[in-house]
Amino acid sequence: MPHWYETKWDFNGHTNIPNDGEIACSYFVSTTLKRLGFNLNRYKMAQAAGLDEAKLLHAKSELKIYSNLTYTELKNKVNKVYSDGIYFVGLDNHVGYVLIKDKELYFLHSSYCDDKVVIELAETSLCFGSNIYVFAEITTNHKLIKRWIFKEHLSIPVN
Repeated sequence: MPHWYETKWDFNGHTNIPNDGEIACSYFVSTTLKRLGFNLNRYKMAQAAGLDEAKLLHAKSELKIYSNLTYTELKNKVNKVYSDGIYFVGLDNHVGYVLIKDKELYFLHSSYCDDKVVIELAETSLCFGSNIYVFAEITTNHKLIKRWIFKEHLSIPVN
């Protein structure tokens, strides 16, 4: 992921190469997953709604969805159910990753606030504010890791 830091943000960006062109938030998520070896269509994933992106990674019944919480309430709830790791997060109008390390939440995303890919404390991120947060496990998701190992195709579930 550090290779992507400072890559320019653009609403329509879809570069496949860090720091060569621009990348939108959804394309940042789908492209980094693709480049990590997940078998997925990065274009279709990036064009989906945040909830659908989350369902590509985790069963809908296992997603954690939080709404209308202060940051402190959200952080406390997230730390009760999750351990250190990387998680997908969908917000009202934005997506990215949350890194949990030692109970602290970091937001890794292609930032429309900073016009580039950044990792920052979620608490102070201007882009992290939302009425809804949809979390999908990535590094702690044993089913997803198994699908990654066996190169199983990940696709947006049809309702």
